Amino acid sequence: MEPRTVADLDERTKREQGVDDQSPMRLRMEKFIREQQEAIVFALEQIDGKSFQRDTWTRPHGGGGLSCVLQEGNVFEKAGVNISVVYGTLPKGAVDKMRVNHRTISDEEHPLDFYALGLSLVLHPRNPMAPTVHLNYRYFETMRADGTPQAWWFGGGSDLTPSYLFDEDAVHFHRALKEACDKHDKAYYPRFKRWCDEYFNNKHRGEARGVGGIFFDDLDASESDAENTFAFVQDCLKSFLPSYLPIVERRKDMPFTEKEKEWQQVRRGRYVEFNLVHDRGTAFGLNVPGSRVESILMSLPLTAQWRYMYEPDPKSREQRLLDVLQNPKEWV
Repeated sequence: MEPRTVADLDERTKREQGVDDQSPMRLRMEKFIREQQEAIVFALEQIDGKSFQRDTWTRPHGGGGLSCVLQEGNVFEKAGVNISVVYGTLPKGAVDKMRVNHRTISDEEHPLDFYALGLSLVLHPRNPMAPTVHLNYRYFETMRADGTPQAWWFGGGSDLTPSYLFDEDAVHFHRALKEACDKHDKAYYPRFKRWCDEYFNNKHRGEARGVGGIFFDDLDASESDAENTFAFVQDCLKSFLPSYLPIVERRKDMPFTEKEKEWQQVRRGRYVEFNLVHDRGTAFGLNVPGSRVESILMSLPLTAQWRYMYEPDPKSREQRLLDVLQNPKEWV
């Protein structure tokens, strides 16, 4: 029997032909992020000394994913490196809303098949001197009935969230991202750095979630062709391990006090606030029919605190962090 859905067609293509440079972009992006997930998990296991739990799952309507999660490790209190692949159908209302930012989306085909692919990573170290880090790279495509792309776009980025600010860590992290951006367009880093500062912001508190990085969304044919944008995303994702591993290696064994651990818990509470109140990815995931809630909420820390009217001491290291979060800096 011939495949009846795009998901069936893609699975048969991967099984019988494999994925190469002539394959649909969605399959090439999926192959790339699966390779990167494996490399990142391997590197993190070498640092932590404990293995990730690997959990493969499928969606009834096509797609699925691989969630790799480590809890109560030696270095990471909680770490997740997840891939999700979603095949679905957009009703007319959703199509009309998306056409605001993507004029290439058809206004004639309803409903419209779509494909969404993402690699999401969040690492919460035990040591309050070691920063939390977040990464997400994704690809979205609307498709005609035969599986050919109708419209497409990429999004992604990576950002650093310390509890205690070490300027050299922020500089190193931003420099790695800037080098990846500069290989493609000198305007990318300042543009996407500013976008990151504006997006990862707890507006209800008037402070950024962390010291930023880069963030971009909706990079489509109006920006560049698919090949160049894919190459840019590849370089950015490949820059993650060099951007973060030296930082966590420097900080994971530093001494800390009970009060410093308490401050980390309070800062994690602010992290949770952003993810549940402002993050579009969390909202999108929870509203997709058949979504896997455990994977979507993987980003939340194992422990956090909300203390009433908690304020750091004036001129303390904790206050300096808040000063930077309220007035984002240029690091490179």
